[in-house]
Formats: sequence, structure tokens, C-alpha cells
Amino acid sequence: MNTAPVEMYAADWCPYCARARALLQSKGVAFTEIDVEAVPGARSEMAARGGGDTVPQIFIGGTAVGGCDELQALDAVGRLDPLLKNGA
Repeated sequence: MNTAPVEMYAADWCPYCARARALLQSKGVAFTEIDVEAVPGARSEMAARGGGDTVPQIFIGGTAVGGCDELQALDAVGRLDPLLKNGA
């Protein structure tokens, strides 16, 4: 599947990040993961882009879609695959 660019701000210790990562991987989606604890300024960049202040924050096609719960909710109602294909 040709996908829109996906970026996820995350932290290694975060169980919600692990769930979001697993969902994206199960769909075969390549994504860029930005570790907010390893990359200087990443947390403030995440918030400035329109994401919240907690991880994960996921962007599809440059648009903030929220965190793990929002990603799973989109998948549950069949809206995640079209977003991944076409962008948010």
C-alpha cells in the first residue's frame, strides 16, 4: 500500500507508544519515530505542530491525528486505512 507519510513522537518506555507502533506495523506502514527523550527539542516541536503534550502523538500526511486511543478509534470505524492511503 502506498501510504501518506506517518510520523510518531514517542518514548521507549511508553506502553501507548508500543500499542500505536504495533498497530502501524501490523498494517505494513513505514513511519518515522521521533524519540522525545533522545532528540533535543522534540517534545516542544511535537506540541507546536498541534499535537498534545503526551506521547504518542501521531501525524499522518502532516496532520495531527492524536495518540494511541485516537489511532485505534480511527481503525475501529474503518477510517485509518483511507487516511494512511490518502493522507489526513
